[in-house]
Amino acid sequence: MSRGGGKRHAETNGPERKCIATGEVRPVAELVRFVVSPDGQIVPDILGKLPGRGIWVQAYREAIDLAARKNLFSRAAKQPVQVPEGLAAEVEAQIARRVVDLISLARKSGRAVGGYEKVKSWLQLEEAEVLVQASDGSGRGKSKLSTPHYGSYIGWLTADELGMAFGRQSTIHGALASGGLTTRVVEEAQRLKMLRMEKTAARAAGKDKRAS
Repeated sequence: MSRGGGKRHAETNGPERKCIATGEVRPVAELVRFVVSPDGQIVPDILGKLPGRGIWVQAYREAIDLAARKNLFSRAAKQPVQVPEGLAAEVEAQIARRVVDLISLARKSGRAVGGYEKVKSWLQLEEAEVLVQASDGSGRGKSKLSTPHYGSYIGWLTADELGMAFGRQSTIHGALASGGLTTRVVEEAQRLKMLRMEKTAARAAGKDKRAS
């Protein structure tokens, strides 16, 4: 079986915000919210629940780095603020933990399974809405499973991260049923993809440059 059938997600009709780095108005699902802490620090608000006026940046490392470098957080906050070193990396780490935690909760409620055979069974029985595979897993092994028709594919977690979600040392294959937390998992995984695809592209470009 070859992977395919991944659906395109239409842009949400939900709330939108303007990115302070790019100036684009985008759905909040594609942005990261930041707030100013009482001591004047810029803090990522991954869950969107921290008090204070939200400052929004697209979920790209380049956009977050630009906002920090150009002092755009202070401009948006209308006050001097401190931006911690490695802010983009911290955002990525927090979103990755969020995706892991959500998959773990789905597993505990019976809405997610891990392991090749279980995932294969769910796909054959059409119980799976989302196929999840480790970014560092074998391409040959991953190609044996297909994304559910009209379903979604998540491939931005490492085997170790996916293992944490399923209570194992490492996991290559996972699947989520429809309903429950699945929509939230897909949304958070999309933000993680936006952050990690940039790094993947940069590594590929570096390899190409060294090879030339």
